[in-house]
Amino acid sequence: MAAWKNLDTLQAFDTLLGKKEGVDIAAKLSGENGAERVQKYSVKMAEGLQYNYAAKEVDEEILKILQDLADEAELTEKFKELYNGAVINTGENRLVLHHLTRGQLGDDVVAQGVNKRTFYTTQQKNIAEFAKKVHAGEIANAKGEKFTTVVQIGIGGSDLGPRAMYLALENWAKKNNAFRMEAKFISNVDPDDAAAVLASVDVEHALFILVSKSGTTLETLTNESFVKEALQKKGLDPAKHMIAVTSETSPLAKSSDYLAAFFMDDYIGGRFSSCSAVGGAVLSLAFGPEVFAAFLAGAAEEDKLAKNKSVLENPAMLDALIGVYERNVLGYTATAVLPYSQALSRFPAHLQQADMESNGKSVNRFGEPVSYVTGPLIFGEPGTNGQHSFYQLLHQGTDIIPIQFIGFVEGQCGVDVNIQGSTSQQKLSANVVAQIMAFACGKKDENNNKNFAGHRPSSIIYGKSLTPETLGALLSHFENKIMFQGFLWNLNSFDQEGVQLGKVLAKRVLAHETDGALKAYSDLFAI
Repeated sequence: MAAWKNLDTLQAFDTLLGKKEGVDIAAKLSGENGAERVQKYSVKMAEGLQYNYAAKEVDEEILKILQDLADEAELTEKFKELYNGAVINTGENRLVLHHLTRGQLGDDVVAQGVNKRTFYTTQQKNIAEFAKKVHAGEIANAKGEKFTTVVQIGIGGSDLGPRAMYLALENWAKKNNAFRMEAKFISNVDPDDAAAVLASVDVEHALFILVSKSGTTLETLTNESFVKEALQKKGLDPAKHMIAVTSETSPLAKSSDYLAAFFMDDYIGGRFSSCSAVGGAVLSLAFGPEVFAAFLAGAAEEDKLAKNKSVLENPAMLDALIGVYERNVLGYTATAVLPYSQALSRFPAHLQQADMESNGKSVNRFGEPVSYVTGPLIFGEPGTNGQHSFYQLLHQGTDIIPIQFIGFVEGQCGVDVNIQGSTSQQKLSANVVAQIMAFACGKKDENNNKNFAGHRPSSIIYGKSLTPETLGALLSHFENKIMFQGFLWNLNSFDQEGVQLGKVLAKRVLAHETDGALKAYSDLFAI
């Protein structure tokens, strides 16, 4: 069994604290060996992707310390315990099995007499069969007409991940004749959200997916009622237009209110559920089960790399270690995720939840306060839009914010235009390359208003194009980075007590069980 220790008790971390100056990346990249550094400081990912960290403030000496830190913290040993079925979620006394939805990394995992890999593949098979029947018109509306739109009703991990994955593959699917049904998403309990989505679809030909593991999520059930009322007003039977993704023990599991139910379990947290039925149902209906299978395959290949003990052969672990160095030694408070791909427009929002809900903790896995900072603030927008928004602060603000770029050589649509000697895709790529160097090297100017200090670190994940396989690998990389950072900080990255208090108070407000300031705030909104 691996030993779970606080970061500040590790000898390698004490050594790392001696490197508070970092490496002068401006000198490294602008010097005569700059090109060699770009080529050398890169790690292969799955599906042809590369993680390049040449613009990070590390050198061979720091990398050696990071390897020592990984070894002392027993990161790969802890990962092995996780995928072999240890109770890693100590807060809820649960296994953590989202990796198992996409492949068997180690031993069979049997929980409550059920082989969990078999359970997940059975759900994938059931979803695939259902999707094929919908596409063939064997499952249709009351008039025997095909469903043309699928609408997912869910919040948090039941929305952010699946929505980001759908948007990432929508144009790819249209280009590659894999587009089957348009997908829409209802998440916010704000009635304007549901109303706007319902107004934008042909309700008579829409299939709705209700996603709630417990079957009791207030926002989701409220939106379900909103949708059911809309269906009934059209003279439609909601039970003929809805399916459920839930746990086998929830009140939704065997309800006659749904055409079918597909199952997840307590061993997969919402923010890690895109590879489960939560993402599987909507993506299989939208693009076909073959596309979802390819997405899972890409994630599985990247998961295998996370087993490597060498940091130079384990991109997620290296990314995590550099992130901890930046957070706990260099003192950087945030990370910007900047995909130079419009298809990944909602990917930063998904990573906000995945990272901040996982590692936004101030106590360790034993419930004891930690004396060091943990998860950073995560934010981002796609380039080049962000360049005309918050990059001003990134370049010349008082805080240094490390950056994670993502880019691809080719677009998804296969349509481009040549203007002034270069294509739009080349202009996009030129911008991301320029930003890496601009952040790292800056520009000296006697006019302080035009002076750029530089020394803003970044890394970039890049590849040929964004496909189902590369998207799966990309998702796996960040999920595993979050996991390894949680291990280093000795956190339980797999519960989320921080989202509960507000829910409890909201129920009190709705039940009119308020007094003092809570009642006064409630009165402001005539509740």
